[in-house]
Amino acid sequence: MFTQSAWFYDAVYSWKDYAGEVEWLHAFIQAHDPQTRTLLDVACGTGKHLEFLRSYYQVEGVDLNKELLKIAHERLPDVPVHQGNMMDFQLGHSFDVVTCLFSSIGYVKTVENLQRAINNMSHHLEPGGLMLVEPWFHPTTYYPGTLHAGFVNDPDLKIARMNVSGIEGHISVMEMHYLVGTPEGIEHFTERHELALFTHEEYLTAFHNAGLEVHHEADGLTGRGLYIGVRK
Repeated sequence: MFTQSAWFYDAVYSWKDYAGEVEWLHAFIQAHDPQTRTLLDVACGTGKHLEFLRSYYQVEGVDLNKELLKIAHERLPDVPVHQGNMMDFQLGHSFDVVTCLFSSIGYVKTVENLQRAINNMSHHLEPGGLMLVEPWFHPTTYYPGTLHAGFVNDPDLKIARMNVSGIEGHISVMEMHYLVGTPEGIEHFTERHELALFTHEEYLTAFHNAGLEVHHEADGLTGRGLYIGVRK
């Protein structure tokens, strides 16, 4: 995943409105339960959502990528961030809300692993707690053969990232090509990202099997939708 690009992650995604997304989340969470106190962000990355969420809640984060977690820790030295896989991390305590955002759930790649991840996140929820999962694209909303490009044009950092969307079975494949320039020089590298194209029914089934009441918000934070589970 983000092996070589971790230190450029925030620059590449500088277009993302983390503050606005957190305001949306906070309003939704408060409508569910205004007494909400604790929140766990699974696949927290560099901690940008946590940076704003901590204004409202006692927060923690989990991520598999230790390089992204280093950035999160530097950004939020007073926030506990843990290295772990969303399918089997164990923190030993539960939360009022568990989030898994920015389509990170797609990286589990199989329906079996999707169930494991939803089960594990559910086990970290208090009774009546809220789980919010932002999906990756569905099979009908992903278009192979599409060319994508993103650019960073800061004074001391220039990045061009390009890929053509691919597909292998039920897996979307993105071979990301990076051209990165700094005052020290210019380098090129690639990163391969594979995310499952789970169906709507597969998400619903995983939530139901984990003992969650589930609702689907069609637009959600970014137009990709949002699966909302409540632990019975």
